[in-house]
Amino acid sequence: MRRDVNGVTKSRFEMFSNSDEAVINKKLPKELLLRIFSFLDVVTLCRCAQVSRAWNVLALDGSNWQRIDLFDFQRDIEGRVVENISKRCGGFLRKLSLRGCLGVGDNALRTFAQNCRNIEVLNLNGCTKTTDATCTSLSKFCSKLRHLDLASCTSITNMSLKALSEGCPLLEQLNISWCDQVTKDGIQALVRGCGGLKALFLKGCTQLEDEALKYIGAHCPELVTLNLQTCLQITDEGLITICRGCHKLQSLCASGCANITDAILNALGQNCPRLRILEVARCSQLTDVGFTTLARNCHELEKMDLEECVQITDSTLIQLSIHCPRLQVLSLSHCELITDDGIRHLGNGACAHDQLEVIELDNCPLITDASLEHLKSCHSLERIELYDCQQITRAGIKRLRELLPGNLPQAVPGCSPQPCPPSRDPESTDLCGAPLGGPPLPVRLPEDGDGGRMVLREKFLPSNRAVPSLH
Repeated sequence: MRRDVNGVTKSRFEMFSNSDEAVINKKLPKELLLRIFSFLDVVTLCRCAQVSRAWNVLALDGSNWQRIDLFDFQRDIEGRVVENISKRCGGFLRKLSLRGCLGVGDNALRTFAQNCRNIEVLNLNGCTKTTDATCTSLSKFCSKLRHLDLASCTSITNMSLKALSEGCPLLEQLNISWCDQVTKDGIQALVRGCGGLKALFLKGCTQLEDEALKYIGAHCPELVTLNLQTCLQITDEGLITICRGCHKLQSLCASGCANITDAILNALGQNCPRLRILEVARCSQLTDVGFTTLARNCHELEKMDLEECVQITDSTLIQLSIHCPRLQVLSLSHCELITDDGIRHLGNGACAHDQLEVIELDNCPLITDASLEHLKSCHSLERIELYDCQQITRAGIKRLRELLPGNLPQAVPGCSPQPCPPSRDPESTDLCGAPLGGPPLPVRLPEDGDGGRMVLREKFLPSNRAVPSLH
């Protein structure tokens, strides 16, 4: 329940009389009341527990506490709260999110692991007090664990991965992004015991090298999602092993892996026909040759981030327009060789009419108002980004709005003349992960040809929550 609703809910409880509660208890059996309570959120359950002793017992019944998300209360959650929850819920608890709960540490999580042995999904993202001791506890008591998020738990080392390998054989999804103490030895131990991994997030694990990817490729045939953003030591050798061993791969993020070349795109095209999401921002060695092979073989592509792939030209867009009818999101920002002709092919392509939702063209200096005309057939278009496109004019923007009035938002003047925030900030979203959300960027509409910043934005990039969830 949203917070703005909770105030109304609270006032209703304040008006709730003992006689009302007595009538409900008399008319409805406890089993039905328990079923009704199972649909309530944490806050409402706690309020119900204050109505009467009978409702206290029902509201705090462990069966109502199978899924708990404490993110909204992260600043208030201390270790003792987690311990109390674990004692109350016991074996009923299946899913717990402590994302951002900085006050929770190893001792509380050990008690939790001992009491909640049926836990399947555990989110400790940003719980910076968490160390290897927590993973040791999970390994010892939580053998049913399937999804574990340890992102930004920077004290995590290879010891944690070894422990998980030994005690959590059902693990399917693991996020250790920004755990920069992890090396190839930890990955080797992990995949040998958790061969059923479907999603692995290694973003910012800067010590990882090709040897780690070889272990993944050899032991994780079920892998669907892999995030290697800013794993700077990765080269073609390691990623080719992934492609050859993980034929079910659907989402790959290699943004910032500047050493990779067209050999990766060729390997993806030859081995991973189910690929839906590809992020290769800032991979400046990739060319039209590689993307041609990819497009001709991976017809299920839906989202592509090609930002700062500075060598690609209209040829890549031609291939995508012909072979990728499901394309929904395409980022071409800082691809300075793209012209109106490439956008024309895209606008006339198989994806244009019903599929294409987002196109990002920041700092594409050769793009003119003609490109906006070419996009008029894209009836599903929801967002266009045009920062630093100096040849785009106010008149062109207005014409596009008139052609697609139901899709594009109304732009409002008033953007401060500050640089556009970097789209690949470590805290920003990527296609293989959930967006952070927030208000749309303000808009400044310049005079014709003045080269100011523009953006038409309706919403943030859609998240990809199902595995592949990145995210």
